[in-house]
Amino acid sequence: MSDTVIRVENLGKKYIIGHQQQEGYTALRDVIANGAKSLFTTLNPLIQKSKNEANKSREEFWALKDVSFEIKQGDRVGIIGRNGAGKSTLLKIVSRITEPTTGRISIKGRVASLLEVGTGFHPELTGRENIYLNGAILGMSKAEIKKKFDEIVDFAEVEKFLDTPVKRYSSGMYVRLAFAVAAHLEPEILIVDEVLAVGDTQFQKKCLGKMQNVASEGRTVIFVSHQMAAINNLCSSCIMLQKAELIFDGKTEYAIQKYLKSGIEIQDNSKGNLQAFRPSWAKDLITSARLLDLNGKEQSSFPLGSDITFEMTFATEDVTKLKAPVMGVVINHATFGTIGGVNTRMTGFEPDNGSYASATMRCTLKQTSFLQGDYTVDIWLGDGPIDVDTLTGYLSFRIEETDVYGTGRTPFADLGVIFLEPTWKVIPH
Repeated sequence: MSDTVIRVENLGKKYIIGHQQQEGYTALRDVIANGAKSLFTTLNPLIQKSKNEANKSREEFWALKDVSFEIKQGDRVGIIGRNGAGKSTLLKIVSRITEPTTGRISIKGRVASLLEVGTGFHPELTGRENIYLNGAILGMSKAEIKKKFDEIVDFAEVEKFLDTPVKRYSSGMYVRLAFAVAAHLEPEILIVDEVLAVGDTQFQKKCLGKMQNVASEGRTVIFVSHQMAAINNLCSSCIMLQKAELIFDGKTEYAIQKYLKSGIEIQDNSKGNLQAFRPSWAKDLITSARLLDLNGKEQSSFPLGSDITFEMTFATEDVTKLKAPVMGVVINHATFGTIGGVNTRMTGFEPDNGSYASATMRCTLKQTSFLQGDYTVDIWLGDGPIDVDTLTGYLSFRIEETDVYGTGRTPFADLGVIFLEPTWKVIPH
């Protein structure tokens, strides 16, 4: 008997996108007029050309194209890819929320899905009632739900609000209860989307631990996340989607490398567009950012132990100046997440001049101890205590493998991100 629990064959999903030709609302008279036009067009072939022109406002969009893979019982599979790659569409098809346009999918076992905040919850029902409702949807008997009830409530930490309608819950409370129900009612297949990003760090760790326990019991876990550290810690294999197509299916280590490489390529292609790395609240003040080596030369790759300079140039309008410009640098490891940050205000550095309409600011980190691997940098600009602009992940660099110990062996990058230089001693007895 096969241990394959999910088999996807040549899966495709097509949507029709309507492009609005004019602004404004649709009144009843418009509906009647459009209906009459449609009938007239059907009866009169002479204006078929006009009908064809109207069809140009409808566009086919393939969210998934020819995707095939298998997942076996007990696998912990990560699904990764950039925004718009097709991850959520794939999960909705696997969860039986939507039907594929082409191909087929076969699933063996009960599926519990957590795809967005409040999935499967009724807002008017209390937390207690929604636990029983969700359990019933998953095919659990009332006795089975009751057996797990206390464990679910304890995990979700919502006992105080158990008899409150969930429409009054915060997004964090919603997610905690939804995940607790999905994970504790013993589905054969547990599907968790990026929704865990809503919870705090402690809860995310708690959820990852629970998913590891679920997998150790022989059940299957499918996990979608943009956090490579979480994917690396939980998943033994990964599926990578790019522009609606499956481009990799294999070991997590190689999938993450491919994902990071694609991200660096996207960054390189977008370097001329600072706005792509700027959140909606930020002002357009940072005009450039660079990484420099010890000699002031722009670089994207450094040996372990190098000095690295982070440079930021800003310019304001002629009539405005920054009274107290602050530069901040946050360094993120591609797999392990944020590893450190520093800013001028934190370290007590004060610019000489009182205010600046434009300037170049530099931060140099001496003899960096980052291990080999890929890193991204967030550069931000403040005016005193107020953040005014930031470029998130605009800069990226790689630390090369380096024989720092002089033994011909490089440190193990999967053990962390910081190079350690020990002294050893043996005390004979």
